[in-house]
Amino acid sequence: MKNTGKLVVLGSINVDHIVSLVQFPRPGETVTGNQYQVAFGGKGANQAVAAGRSGADIAFIACVGQDDMGERIRQQLADDRIDVTPLATVEGESTGVALIFVNGEGENSIGIYSGANAALTTDLVDKQHQVIADADALLMQLESPLDSVLAAAHIARQNQTQVILNPAPATELSDELLSLVDIITPNETEAQTLTGVSVKTDNDAAKAAQVLHDKGIGSVLITLGQRGVWLSEQGKGQRIPGFRVEAIDTIAAGDTFNGALITALLENKTMEQSVRFAHAAAAIAVTRHGAQPSVPWRDEIDHFLQAQG
Repeated sequence: MKNTGKLVVLGSINVDHIVSLVQFPRPGETVTGNQYQVAFGGKGANQAVAAGRSGADIAFIACVGQDDMGERIRQQLADDRIDVTPLATVEGESTGVALIFVNGEGENSIGIYSGANAALTTDLVDKQHQVIADADALLMQLESPLDSVLAAAHIARQNQTQVILNPAPATELSDELLSLVDIITPNETEAQTLTGVSVKTDNDAAKAAQVLHDKGIGSVLITLGQRGVWLSEQGKGQRIPGFRVEAIDTIAAGDTFNGALITALLENKTMEQSVRFAHAAAAIAVTRHGAQPSVPWRDEIDHFLQAQG
């Protein structure tokens, strides 16, 4: 990595409409909620906010609609210490929307309308060529058009910018894209989609990781929910447990983990130290409601880790 520790995130921005329910409705069933919240989300924005609040030097490539929500999100991202210069406003389109149900166990079910996110084209990526080239790391997810993710990965590889892919939502990906990735962070479902291996045990996780190593990816981190993370580097794997907390809402747990992980790596922490730092950030996030409102600041993460000893 270069010495500056610059991060660029390419991804989605959504307005989250969140309803908390005792249980998810079955088809044809109406369930009365006990809480409603509107918050800013989208995997890209959540990860950018997690990185910004945990101390990264970060720019964000994304699209918002030509609407009030788009402007409010732009301001909020700036307040979260993110360089929003690469953020494009799309004429005649609305900002992306996510409709989210959260059940009594803190699990979530999500439906998305991409809106302005679909306008993150390869042309727009090309316009941000220098931003990607100047960065030490590029973090992406799969709520943006796949050809744009691929284009950005090619620019990064040509300029020795490390590529980190959080392959969510679960999507089958080409070997071409996977070969450009340095670090990949799927959950169990996403790992199965990419590898065909059902991840139920540590042994399964090791097998899935090896499939991804064979595609050319050096570091594989499979997030296992409450069981922590399976970390495999160059074929050597270990499970790193998370911190036990009382979870009330897991909406942005994975996004918080990703943003905090890359921040720590860009501070030249070891991979194990970075996973522990990211576990701490995610542990704080799941004790709070909403996506971006739940993301902790750096001093909160540091205090949490100090309290763990």
